[in-house]
Amino acid sequence: MVDVTRTFTAAVPIEKAAAFLRDFSNAPSWDPGTQSCTQISDGPVDVGTQWHNVSNLFGITTELTYTLVTDEPNHIVLEGKNKTATSVDDITLTAEGDRSTRIDYHAQVEFNGAAKVAGPFLKAGFEAKVAPDTVEKMTEALERLN
Repeated sequence: MVDVTRTFTAAVPIEKAAAFLRDFSNAPSWDPGTQSCTQISDGPVDVGTQWHNVSNLFGITTELTYTLVTDEPNHIVLEGKNKTATSVDDITLTAEGDRSTRIDYHAQVEFNGAAKVAGPFLKAGFEAKVAPDTVEKMTEALERLN
């Protein structure tokens, strides 16, 4: 299993950060592995909204269906699933004054079946490369909202 947590601050008001992050179609601008992410359910973004996500990490392309499972003003949880993995992005937002937001980002990936063998390799890769790149890309994407 991959289990990575990062805490960082972006110079963006919490309302803008929450609106941006809850719409997972924005993932290509902040998630280093996401190549495309398209909403596949009808209607406005709300609990239950789903996206088709295509990601490439470490040369492996995978497709997941993500669902918005928690949508609160300062807490967002997105869960992605396919036959080989379940991925959870748990994001807690805390206002730091009127212009900045602290982001507590927790990513968890549970592998199923034969994919479990790759778990230790992927965990090391997430820690060394994906997590730092996510912090950098998410901070840049959020700060462009101003």
